Amino acid sequence: MQNTFPKALNRAAMLLFAVFLIVTGSGLIGCNKKTDNKSEASKDSTSAKAPAMSPAERGKYLVTIASCNDCHTPWKMGPQGPEQDLTRMLSGHPESMKMPPPPKMNMPWMVAGAATLTAWSTPAGVAYTANLTPDSATGIGKWDETTFMLAIRNGKHIGNGRPIMPPMPWEFIKQMTDEDLKAVYAYLRTIPPIHNQVPEPIMAPPPPGMAGGDMKHK
Repeated sequence: MQNTFPKALNRAAMLLFAVFLIVTGSGLIGCNKKTDNKSEASKDSTSAKAPAMSPAERGKYLVTIASCNDCHTPWKMGPQGPEQDLTRMLSGHPESMKMPPPPKMNMPWMVAGAATLTAWSTPAGVAYTANLTPDSATGIGKWDETTFMLAIRNGKHIGNGRPIMPPMPWEFIKQMTDEDLKAVYAYLRTIPPIHNQVPEPIMAPPPPGMAGGDMKHK
C-alpha cells in the first residue's frame, strides 16, 4: 500500500501556510488602515489649526508672489551685490535720482533700465515706477478701494487718467479677482507711508500710422 503520509503532511503544511498568509495579510491591512486614519486625522488637525488670513495678510502674499517689489522698491548695491532697499519699500522711483536722457538703442535692443530698476525706457517712452505707499501727498493715500481697482482693471492712472505704461504688467494683474485686488489694496494701506514724488512719465509720440496713438503705457 502506498504511503500517503508525505502527501498528507504536505497538504497540512500548505493549509497552515495559507492560514498564516490570511492572518498576517489581515493584520497588515488593518495596520495600513490605522496608519491611513492617523494620516488623515493629522491632515485634518493641521487644517483645523491653520488660521485664515486677513485681507491684508493675503494682500502681502499676493504682492510678494507678484514681485511688485522688483520694480516699485528701489534697488541698491549691498555686500552680496544688488539688493532691494527696504527702507524705501514700494515707494517707487526716488525723486532724488534725476535720470539723464535714455540711451539710443538699435534693434534688437529696445529696453533700458535704471540701476534702481525704477525707471525704464521702452518704445512707449520713459516710465517711472509709482509710489504705492499710503502717503497722501505722493503715494496712493488718497485713493479709495474703487479707484485702485479701476486703475488695475482699466490700465489707467487713478482709474481714468493717463495710460499706465510698460513694463507694468497690468494686463496680467487685472486677472486677479475682486477679492484679490481688495486684499492687495488692504495690504498697501498697512505699509509705512513714504513721501517720494515720482516724476511724471515721458510718453513717446505714436508710431507712424497710429494717429492719436492708442498704445498701452506704464
